[in-house]
Amino acid sequence: MPTHRLAVRNFLGGPGLAPDDLTMVFLMREDDDTAPRPMPTLTVREVPGTIAAIGALGVKSVKIFAGSRVRDSRASQGASPTGLMYRAIQAAKKAGPDIAVMTETCVCSHNDSGECWLADQRGSMDLEETAEVMAAQAVTQADAGADIVGPAAMIPGSVRAVREALDGAGHKDVAIMPHLIFESSLYEGYRATMEAAPKSGARAFQISPRQPERAVHIAREMVDEGADMILTEPALHTVDTLLHLKEKLQIPVMPFSVSGEYLRLTDRRPDGEREMKGLIEAYTVLKRAGADRIITYGAIDIARQLRAS
Repeated sequence: MPTHRLAVRNFLGGPGLAPDDLTMVFLMREDDDTAPRPMPTLTVREVPGTIAAIGALGVKSVKIFAGSRVRDSRASQGASPTGLMYRAIQAAKKAGPDIAVMTETCVCSHNDSGECWLADQRGSMDLEETAEVMAAQAVTQADAGADIVGPAAMIPGSVRAVREALDGAGHKDVAIMPHLIFESSLYEGYRATMEAAPKSGARAFQISPRQPERAVHIAREMVDEGADMILTEPALHTVDTLLHLKEKLQIPVMPFSVSGEYLRLTDRRPDGEREMKGLIEAYTVLKRAGADRIITYGAIDIARQLRAS
């Protein structure tokens, strides 16, 4: 096999990573919340400028995470039409009507226990009520302008509950992308930033990394319940699952590169910015494996570096 010149290798190299392969993550905080956080956050006031920046770079989608300042055992503020999530969605859609806005739909950032489920009077999981609350959240998010809602608790029946609620509220055109989540230590930066660490120390329905076949089974159930696409996380721990899902399901699959991946695969430069080469290499692998989009905290910085290269 001859050794070609660099120009020839680039010519034969196949498609690379592009800005529109990326979805930017927005972790929201209130305007007066100045507490230090491990991960970068945004206020609603900062959303329009950030939407303009990603649009100029060719990034065409965002995924919004937002919790409630006031939390209780019923996660009652999660579906509030004045809540942080609602305001963030509205700001994003007003600033970029053509930007696809995705959300997280879960009770963990609204529940005073930090769990992804609500408890009944005995302290046991009340999965029916949890699914109902998630469905109410999804409708509120769709009312605000969300294009894709993301049930993240992995509770059986929750995707169906969300689909039925959306359809009943006149949002049949709003898509559903549930989270398919493996147990991992890589979520700690997110949990600390969003104050969503479960008191039990674990997420009840997350998948053991030793059981990839269970992930495929759960993904099939999600599709049967009405999922239009699947989010897998952590992105780099689920490449094999991504390949299996692309073979077995005719829907888009989007890995979520979680907080631990962002923090471990980037280096802080002297100017305070982060070097994205490690993430660019990793995301090229994900794209090669069939990822339809890659959801990442580094979308803006990666897009800038791609444009500059």
